[in-house]
Amino acid sequence: MAALLGADIDKATALAEAAAEGEVCEVANDNDPSQVVISGHKGAIDRAIALTKEHGIKRGIALPVSAPFHCSLMQPAADRMAEALAETPPGQFSLPVFANVTAAKVTDPAEEQRLLVEQVTGRVRWRESVLAMRTDGVAQFVELGGKVLGPMVGRIEKEASTVSLITMEDIENFAKEIA
Repeated sequence: MAALLGADIDKATALAEAAAEGEVCEVANDNDPSQVVISGHKGAIDRAIALTKEHGIKRGIALPVSAPFHCSLMQPAADRMAEALAETPPGQFSLPVFANVTAAKVTDPAEEQRLLVEQVTGRVRWRESVLAMRTDGVAQFVELGGKVLGPMVGRIEKEASTVSLITMEDIENFAKEIA
């Protein structure tokens, strides 16, 4: 996998297609207006990184990951997840969720299970998900356990409020604030 800095979805898609050369090289994450992640065979990812400037992309950075997530190479994992979820009856949601694979609100638990399986091989549509949530009235984004998504939200939707909660104490204090 590689992060493409200074790339929009169109540039990243063109780069992935050019670098594939018979191997898998696919857009895995549409993170924000200037960052897209690609995934696939290592050789194709290496070629993509080498071709970034030629495609008008500022920089490609290989990501230290254990697998090529969110691409068609993950189909065996998706199949195993489908089997496991088939044995797990879905519960009812108390709130709707937004599925990153479709960037749409989901209220049906069975549909969410299907989309979880699809997400294993499907593109993470984070940029589109943030825009959909804002359109649906979400004003504040709360990130648990990191400080990566908050800045992305800010690059996608300048008016959105973000907060990153790292420790259990952060979470407890935030819960008291909103109670």
